Amino acid sequence: MAPFEPAALPELLPVFYRRLFPHGPYGRWLGYGGVVKNYFQLREFSFTLRDDIYVRFQSFGSPQELERELQRINPYKIDIGAVYSHRPNQHNTVHLGAFQPQEKELVFDIDMTDYDDVRTCCSSAEICSKCWTLMTIAVRVIDRALVGEGLGDAARPRSAPQQRPDPHHHRGKGGAGGERGMRRRPAGSRRGARLGGTPQPVPTPSCSPAVAPAEDLGVRHRLWVYSGRRGVHCWVCDDAVRKWSPALRAAAVEYLTLVKGGAETVKKVNISEPVHPFIRRSVSVVEKYFEAYALVGQDILGTPESWDKVLALVPEDIREPLRGEFPKKRDSVQRWELLKGRMERTRRPGGPGRGTACYADWEIMLQYCFPRLDINVSKGVGHLLKSPFSVHPKTGGSGGLWGQHPTGHPPTAGRGTPGRDSPLLQVAFRCRWICRGWTSLTRSPSPPSAPCATSWMRPATTGSRRRAGRRSRSGVHGVSEDGDGTGTGGVVPAAPLPLSSPTPPDYKKTSLAPYVRVFEQFVEEMERARRGELLRRSDLQGDF
Repeated sequence: MAPFEPAALPELLPVFYRRLFPHGPYGRWLGYGGVVKNYFQLREFSFTLRDDIYVRFQSFGSPQELERELQRINPYKIDIGAVYSHRPNQHNTVHLGAFQPQEKELVFDIDMTDYDDVRTCCSSAEICSKCWTLMTIAVRVIDRALVGEGLGDAARPRSAPQQRPDPHHHRGKGGAGGERGMRRRPAGSRRGARLGGTPQPVPTPSCSPAVAPAEDLGVRHRLWVYSGRRGVHCWVCDDAVRKWSPALRAAAVEYLTLVKGGAETVKKVNISEPVHPFIRRSVSVVEKYFEAYALVGQDILGTPESWDKVLALVPEDIREPLRGEFPKKRDSVQRWELLKGRMERTRRPGGPGRGTACYADWEIMLQYCFPRLDINVSKGVGHLLKSPFSVHPKTGGSGGLWGQHPTGHPPTAGRGTPGRDSPLLQVAFRCRWICRGWTSLTRSPSPPSAPCATSWMRPATTGSRRRAGRRSRSGVHGVSEDGDGTGTGGVVPAAPLPLSSPTPPDYKKTSLAPYVRVFEQFVEEMERARRGELLRRSDLQGDF
């Protein structure tokens, strides 16, 4: 792939917004079927223009108006904000205090820099195939809690209940230090389980990870998006969830947070009995990746310095014997099996020390691998977040991001994946890599590769130049049949790339196609659900 220079961005952005940006599904997504009047008009957009000019409180009367504005100003970045009480572009004309955010998608932001204290392969904005496993774990854990089923279960019952997080109740002794969480009613009780729906029985959560888990949040429509540089974003788009207050959003994030404390806190995860089902399910997910990621990839027990950091999380009466036995073991895997065996012995029914069950092995796995969410991004209704398919010009100078794999999926380990110190593939201009549920993001241990300018531009420009060449050889534009306009048989000069939107869209001819298709499927699924809900309400009202 040819290198891309950031200086070419002003030249490529007009082509991107006029020929490749998926304006159609994008407008359908944010319009939500037009069920609520003026919903799209009340949405805030913000743009970052050339030379870091930042423009906030932009709003548009229709998706078509937004499309025209994007093609006019060609922003370097797009941020999506809340739906306000008044049109954002008229906020200066509204009485002070009347202009307020009303609703927005519940968003989760997971940034790789928050894991710098537990990863050794990279730091700051750098990512590689080793530490990208943390994002894979994060998607699986959070998505499972959001949907209430195993990740990837597409046939989720539509009548499954959906519960509000309760900010006034605690997770209990099984939580992380008794932090606030979400209350579940006992078996047999009833409540308005689906938000805005009819009361349904809430299933009793199982304490066994082998049993199908009870629901946590029970949402349906969520969109996982690669952030473009060093993490992932999740957009939860259910109608009821978009209306959640900041308190409910904060409670949801706290429920999904087990790692507590700043840089000065040594032990950031605390588990005691009875263990909450959400913790058990999370451990079952982390266990599948822990050996390959932490023990082999990061080698967290490879040296005395590294294992002392892990042993600091173990009770003192177990720590000293392990410190003496670790040097006798060959590698991190053997040392972990020793530590894990000691912890399991304390939890074995009828075993020695059963009165003081210790979950230090679970706490270590969660501290090293559990998702770390930014609560401020999630709880603020008016908080802005980068839009899907927004460009990220800074990635041209960051390490660890790869060019587009020929198959349209992220590169797999050992297949042309550059190491931490390898020369960068210059892909400064990256479209957002879209994924939902458990697509290539969670199947591959490597960071996803967003389609870049040099990859998605080539097919579009090639097609245009071929057409221009055919016109030239036919004597069009004053070019002779010899090809160069001089009759010497030279090469046909490249014609200017037209900016009009073609039919079918040009992105279908480029590496953007599979990602746009996933986005379209997400929008179509929401539209089907909306039609089904309208039919259900019509039947209940007897409107035939």
